[in-house]
Amino acid sequence: MKSVAGAAPIGSPARQAWSVAVRGVVQGVGFRPLVYRLAARHRIAGWVLNGERGVEIHAEGDAPSLRAFVAELQANPPAAARIASVERRRVAVEGFAAFEIRESERRETPSVRVCSDLPACDACLRELFDPGDRRYRYPYVNCTDCGPRYSIVRGLPYDRPLTTMRDWPMCAQCAREYADPLDRRFHAQPVACPQCGPAYALESAGEGVLRGYDAIVQTAAALRGGAIVGIKGIGGYHLACDARNPRAVAALRERKFRKERPFAVMVRSCAGARELVSLDERAEALLRSQARPIVLAPATADLDGVAPGNAELGVMLAYAPLHHLLFDAGAPRAIVMTSGNRSSEPIAYRDDDARERLAGIADALLVGEREIARRVDDSVARAGAWGVTVLRHSRGYAPQSVAELPAGDPILAVGADLKNAVALVVRGQAFVSQHVGDLEHLDALDSFKSTVAGMLALYEVDAGAVTVAHDAHPEYASSQHARTLAPRLRAVQHHRAHVASVLAERGAFETPVLGFAFDGTGYGEDGTIWGGEIFSGTLAGGLQRVAHLRSARLPGGDAAARFPVQAAAGFLLAAPELHDLCDFEAEPFSFPPRFCQARELLEKNVRTFATTSMGRLFDTAAALLGFTRPITFEGQAAMWLEHLATQAPGAAAYPFPFDGRELDYAPLLAALVRDRLAKRDVRRIAAAFHAAVARAVVAACDALAPERVVVSGGVFQNAVLNAHLHERLGERLWTNRSVPPNDGGICLGQAAIASFPNVEPA
Repeated sequence: MKSVAGAAPIGSPARQAWSVAVRGVVQGVGFRPLVYRLAARHRIAGWVLNGERGVEIHAEGDAPSLRAFVAELQANPPAAARIASVERRRVAVEGFAAFEIRESERRETPSVRVCSDLPACDACLRELFDPGDRRYRYPYVNCTDCGPRYSIVRGLPYDRPLTTMRDWPMCAQCAREYADPLDRRFHAQPVACPQCGPAYALESAGEGVLRGYDAIVQTAAALRGGAIVGIKGIGGYHLACDARNPRAVAALRERKFRKERPFAVMVRSCAGARELVSLDERAEALLRSQARPIVLAPATADLDGVAPGNAELGVMLAYAPLHHLLFDAGAPRAIVMTSGNRSSEPIAYRDDDARERLAGIADALLVGEREIARRVDDSVARAGAWGVTVLRHSRGYAPQSVAELPAGDPILAVGADLKNAVALVVRGQAFVSQHVGDLEHLDALDSFKSTVAGMLALYEVDAGAVTVAHDAHPEYASSQHARTLAPRLRAVQHHRAHVASVLAERGAFETPVLGFAFDGTGYGEDGTIWGGEIFSGTLAGGLQRVAHLRSARLPGGDAAARFPVQAAAGFLLAAPELHDLCDFEAEPFSFPPRFCQARELLEKNVRTFATTSMGRLFDTAAALLGFTRPITFEGQAAMWLEHLATQAPGAAAYPFPFDGRELDYAPLLAALVRDRLAKRDVRRIAAAFHAAVARAVVAACDALAPERVVVSGGVFQNAVLNAHLHERLGERLWTNRSVPPNDGGICLGQAAIASFPNVEPA
């Protein structure tokens, strides 16, 4: 151990010792090597290690050097690091002669923030395509600045024995890099090379197995030839095909049972993305961000069958070395990359499972030998003038801490049954899992249970010692599972959780707000179907329902969510003034027989339910403008309506009055129907509808005069509506930033409400 040149001598009165605790995303991102190099630069002795809560440092030197050391550490952390706090205090001088990296310590339950999976960095990509480099064309190239993290972690702290790389011993060269503090692979846990690491193999029925780079070349050729290939990625399998080959895209839809839901497309670069979509600076920055999400942007290319009936296309950049190799080997310039599953099932991530479940869909499988610890789908996001809206919180974002809540006993929040995600609060840090999916399917329910167990195991939390927050709906599968986990349960009303998720992100526990929760379905306190709710209050003191959408009658209950004309029957007949406007079975409406059947249910009061759902009001408007068929995926009719509205900006709003207690949709629908009968352009009608909803929110704000306005719920995924609201409400408006406004953010709201045990539950 060398002495530290230039440091205050051991025993000198000028020598001080500081204990420095760094919290945040600081493990698995090259933080310890950076600390080591900074210590050498500032003549600091001592040590650094990974602890359960973050990075722990003991630093000895003179006071100016210590201050400069900590200041540079905070100002220039590793690119993938996210420092939440740096705490320092004076401690006793121990007389260290040098600085060292120590083995990780285990003293208590971990609460460190696990790093998300990272895209390949520029340095690794240079090696990947350098014929003189020993990692030339190696699909698992990585370093401390990039590569898998969350998808390979089995336990904390983040060290190789607790990852899926534990069964791949390093060769002598990799071990030297791993042990050299000046090497960029110093303590890079997934480090490997072609001599000691995992590889890829292409499995094709009747053609055997092809290994190594040859497998990648053949995969690229198969995609060019119109084949569908299952490709193992960072967090699971993708199903891939040529996005510009309509026959391949149609075959993928048929085999996957995915009728119309849009596919995402992967390209190699932003230049490739610009061939498909219109990118402004915000969208391009999001596309290139470390999360590398699927970014929704206005489509400019006609990719037959990829995103039918949509004005937007989801694009993402290649993020794994394998993806870059595929493009370099001649894969199509635009590749459909969709989850490796049948529709509504969770993504396949284990090899044997992929071989079984993707048989009959994929013509071949490109299988990687590195095991995936947990399935992690691609994230989905959109960039707007108001910032980024995360629509699916998964790879690149999960399992980041998205909020700091009042410290106390651990809280597990199990989310909703649609777009499920799970939150775990440990020492006040709220960690949100990757997207799980819709729990109505058995495989997805099993995935949900394994995600819950995995989160508890990762942070070493005993299920019996947590408070479990769940949706107030007694029949939700997530709520039923909650009752098997712990004796301390907290039921949280669905729409309060939506509003609370925004407040939790902002750390606004005492701030009075007016909160709007607009979505399709949620269990109301009165047993009816809520979805157009207005709350007033604070997170710490409770959120009271003060107003809502005028109630309608919904024939068939949940079935109305699949048939827009069924929802329309309820809304049109709930208001007597709309009864005799026209014949909805004739032009220009021509509703199918299901409308009459739904009306009969209403007239007989059979299987009809009261609802205040704003989502069903959007479905009603879509039906009136021509979307009279069943939907094939959740939110399809509302998305169709939104895309119509994007084509007619500036339309004047329809009336949508607020009387202090209710938002009255009857004048809105009456005006819409009259314009439809007058054969007004449906795009302008759709735009006027969106403007009316925004106008109604503003009218409620004007009447109730809040200082802050919060909006959340699936309806607020709508970019047209959001643009109206931000224009009218400005900085008064708070929206979700880190978790989705849809049910994927419910778990955070549940955890936030449960963190205030003295507030009366819904």
